[in-house]
Amino acid sequence: MAGRSSRTAPKVAVLMGGPSAEREVSLSSGHECAVALRQAGYEITEIDAGRDLPAQLAAAAPDVVFNALHGRWGEDGCVQGLMDWLGVRYTHSGVLASALAMDKSRAKQAFREAGLPVVESLIADAAEVRQRHVMPPPYVVKPNDEGSSVGVYIVYDGANAPPQLSDKMPARVMVETYAPGRELTTAVLGDRALGVTEIVTSGWYDYDAKYKPGGSRHVIPADIPAQITAACLDYAVRAHDALGCRGLSRTDFRWDEARGLDGLIILEVNTQPGMTPTSLAPEQAAHSGMDFPALCDWIVKEALCRD
Repeated sequence: MAGRSSRTAPKVAVLMGGPSAEREVSLSSGHECAVALRQAGYEITEIDAGRDLPAQLAAAAPDVVFNALHGRWGEDGCVQGLMDWLGVRYTHSGVLASALAMDKSRAKQAFREAGLPVVESLIADAAEVRQRHVMPPPYVVKPNDEGSSVGVYIVYDGANAPPQLSDKMPARVMVETYAPGRELTTAVLGDRALGVTEIVTSGWYDYDAKYKPGGSRHVIPADIPAQITAACLDYAVRAHDALGCRGLSRTDFRWDEARGLDGLIILEVNTQPGMTPTSLAPEQAAHSGMDFPALCDWIVKEALCRD
């Protein structure tokens, strides 16, 4: 912010859209953040990020970029690397944390080394996964580097045939042991966990359950034992730190209540959680007393204060 009057509202460029499979979700997140940041007093430029992003940023000349991109390029370290190269401050995690979190296999390794619970998994050729069971059912097949439950296949116990993956699936996929139980999630803001939400659906928490009206119901605080709540809060902060995340992240869990604490496992960390007022992380912030404009304001100020 050098050279700007202290009386001038900081200029924030909100990045949204982009080329990933999660473009529409990102456009929604970005628009809601832009509205909230205007309410918080910032001067806002909304940018639908494309190939001319460096020129778009040069024209906007922001004090900070609010990264509301989702999926590949926007949250895998690519756009973060571009902004580092341009010398632009930006919100959320940096290059390494973003790349690690998007690469599910490497993220799992980081969690294991931090003593956090994860299921067994392997990386396999999609062609082989279509031909045979590469691990005993039940298991899950998913892209190793996509988000928002894009391309998730569940192979249940007793399944005779391997999954017939879509041609849109990448050539290499992650196959992991199926984790039964309840869907829990915890957002981390800086160095503190905000709470635990249970996500209730009629089936798998897939793309439609996440984003279509009525696809899921959020219970906050989750009706779970105090020991499990405490573990979710602890694990989420440790997972955030293990990847080197900054600002806001969200850690997703599965909990098999029949196994108690041993039944709680980390699925993944999202470094660019959905950012509409009814998204999971903003809901937890609101439950802890921070409304949506205040949350967006905190995220921007945290980025502005970085060296």
